[in-house]
Amino acid sequence: MKDLLLIHGWGFGQRVWAPVGEQLARRFRVHLASLPGYGQPLAADTIPAGSTVCGWSLGAQEAMRLALAQPQQVARLVLVGATPRFVRTDDWCHGLPPDVLAAFATAVADDPSLALRRFAALVNHGDDDALATTRKLNSLSGSCLPSPAALLDGLRALRDTDLRPLIGRIVQPTLVVHGEKDELIPVAAARWLADAVGHGRLATMPGRAHAPFLSASKLFADLITEFSLG
Repeated sequence: MKDLLLIHGWGFGQRVWAPVGEQLARRFRVHLASLPGYGQPLAADTIPAGSTVCGWSLGAQEAMRLALAQPQQVARLVLVGATPRFVRTDDWCHGLPPDVLAAFATAVADDPSLALRRFAALVNHGDDDALATTRKLNSLSGSCLPSPAALLDGLRALRDTDLRPLIGRIVQPTLVVHGEKDELIPVAAARWLADAVGHGRLATMPGRAHAPFLSASKLFADLITEFSLG
């Protein structure tokens, strides 16, 4: 049985994988990693050799860093709702306007719980099952909220990170999974990413937004299984 490491995104910890985790555990030894401030982080040197590493959103950027830093550990890479750069700039039109992240930083400082509920709605906006998936995401976060400091650190990472110069160095076969209705990160960013990775391919999920593993968990699990084991 192969090893699969899952890395969550901004605002929501390891529990976000629960709806799809049971399905994946039938085919993989599943390991969960925490971003800084969300629990005990998984040390890079403890990742089992030959793992498939799957990251969502901000976690996808961490997955790319792991693939670059630990190529002997990371055999395959799955990037979900991913982008090399979250913020729009003069030379990158596929990102969020900077004032959107600034508004979230203000909201986190005022009321972190409310800010995350609003973010959950934004994550799922446009999804064919937006309301149900938003409720699911909120229930998974529950009372286990990261600290405001961790949330603000994550927003700064989203604002400042630009992995575009490094993408061409990724040597692992890479699957980029993206909801066709993702309104947070446009599909164009995923296309760019899949093209820029030397061994990348794009799998779009019809009717799904930024969290396709929640709104279509079986299809998502099938995609990872086919890519990793096929």
